[in-house]
Amino acid sequence: MGLLDSLRGLLGRGAAAPESNRPTNIDPWRTPASAGGGNPSLSVTLRLPDCVQLSGTTTTCKDAMLGFARRHGIDRRGGCRETVGRLRHESDNPKSDKAIAVVVEGERVGYLPGAYLEGFRLIEGAAKEVPVQIFTALLPKGLRCEAWVWLGDGTPEWLWSETNHPPMSPQEKAAANHRDNVELVREGLAEGGGRAEEFRRGTVNGVHYLETVEPIKQLKREGRLDEALALCMQSVQAAENEAVAERAEGLGREPAPWYTEQAAIVLRKLGRLDEEEALLRRYLDHVPPESMGNTGPRDIRERLDKLVAKRAKAGK
Repeated sequence: MGLLDSLRGLLGRGAAAPESNRPTNIDPWRTPASAGGGNPSLSVTLRLPDCVQLSGTTTTCKDAMLGFARRHGIDRRGGCRETVGRLRHESDNPKSDKAIAVVVEGERVGYLPGAYLEGFRLIEGAAKEVPVQIFTALLPKGLRCEAWVWLGDGTPEWLWSETNHPPMSPQEKAAANHRDNVELVREGLAEGGGRAEEFRRGTVNGVHYLETVEPIKQLKREGRLDEALALCMQSVQAAENEAVAERAEGLGREPAPWYTEQAAIVLRKLGRLDEEEALLRRYLDHVPPESMGNTGPRDIRERLDKLVAKRAKAGK
C-alpha cells in the first residue's frame, strides 16, 4: 500500500476544480425528445444525454471559437456565454457524411460527438435551433474554448454555469475524472448486493482498477515509469481477477485491456522487451475464444505480432 498511499495526493497538485463545483443530481442518460415532439427536422433514436459537449472546439473550429470569445469579451480572463446555434448536416464532411455541425453567428463552432451521429437524423436543408453554452479559460498555452449544446425540449438543464465552470485545464480534467472514478467505485460498493460484488472483483489492495487511470497517466507524464508500471501491474491483476470471476458465471468476458496496454508501453520505454512480450501473451491467455475479435484483444494481438516481428528482425 505504500505506493498507493503516495498516490492519494498525486492529482491534487494541479489546479483542480473544487469538489463543490461538480454538478449534482444529474441523470446522464435521459432520453432526448423524439421527432414527434414538435421538431420535424430532427429524428432521435438513441438514448443519450440531452446536454452534450461539442467536439472540434479546440481543433478544427478553434478560430471560430476564439472569434466568438473576442466579440463577447470573454477572451482575457475567461468566462461563459449562452447563445443560440443551429444544427447543420454536413453530408460532404470528409470524416463522416453523417456529421452534424453546430453553427453560431454564422460560424461552425463544433460538432456533435460520434455517438450521436447514428441517433440523430437531420433532414437535408433543415435547420434546428439549439441553446449553446460556451466557456473560456486563459491557460498557460493560451485561451481555451469549449462548448456544450442542449438537445432536449424545454429549458436547458446545463451541467455548468457562470459561477460553476467546467474543468478546462489538463490538470483540472484529470482531477475531475479521478474524482468521478473514485465516486463511481464508492457508490457501487455502498449499493451492496451484486453491484458491490462486481466492484470487489476488480479491487486489489483496496483499490479498484478504475481508480488508477489518472494516477497512471500522471506518473507517466512525470517520467516515474517504475511507479507507473507497479500501478499498472496491480490493475492488470485486478482486471484479470474480475474477468476470471465473471467467466465462472458464464459471462465470457476478457479483462479490461487498457492497463495491459499501458504496462506494455512502459515496459517498451524501459527496454524490457521480454517482459512486454510475456505480459501481452498473459493478456491473450485470459481472453475467451469468442472475444478474440474485439477491439481490445485485437489491438493487443497486433502489438504482440509487431513486437515479435521486430525482435526476430533484430535477432533477439
